[in-house]
Amino acid sequence: MKASFWFVMIAALFVTCLLTANIIAVKFILLLGFLVPAGVIIFPLSYLFGDVLTEVYGYAASRRVIWLGFFCNLLAVIAFTIGGIAPAAPFWHDQAAYNTILGYTPRLLLGSFVAYLVGEFTNSFVLARLKIATKGRWLWTRTIGSTLVGEGLDTLIFILIAFVGTLPTSALFQAILTQWIFKVLYEVVATPFTYWIVGFLKRREGLDTYDYSTNFSPILLRRASPQG
Repeated sequence: MKASFWFVMIAALFVTCLLTANIIAVKFILLLGFLVPAGVIIFPLSYLFGDVLTEVYGYAASRRVIWLGFFCNLLAVIAFTIGGIAPAAPFWHDQAAYNTILGYTPRLLLGSFVAYLVGEFTNSFVLARLKIATKGRWLWTRTIGSTLVGEGLDTLIFILIAFVGTLPTSALFQAILTQWIFKVLYEVVATPFTYWIVGFLKRREGLDTYDYSTNFSPILLRRASPQG
């Protein structure tokens, strides 16, 4: 099946949110009195667009975009790394700043990749199964419910892999809880926008996919035929 203009647009927005969040996450900001990575400003949008992909096009289509985001992120990391180790021009004196913003430690990189894959695939799976369970009603239960689980796992895995042993247990717990709550609230506030974009795409595309016979394996890249 040929990818439509709107599918490509949502996929591009998904990947852009992911890459942008990973770049700006090196900065910590004070948000409502809590210290959080700047990536939380835009990263939850990747889950919103992931919800839209699964709700309209189905889990199989979402699976392809999740892997696309993973490999785009990997390519960006490789490019940043090569750029960092390449000899600098004699007049350029900002190597330390470059390394601070675009450099990645192996531990942070591992945490980011693992958390992304587990969180996104869980989010898509939960939404697809809830859609069948609710017979397509109550979209808000699917978007918020899947975010509760997906973002929870994403946050838990990343914080533990990246910071366990370097931060006190209380600080780890606070970081996990704070980011998880913020991301879920983000999804709740964005629910009207999610409803609008899902409704628009279903009308424009003539699609409302139900994953009755979908293979939910994360590594099956071939797109299944839409159901329902």
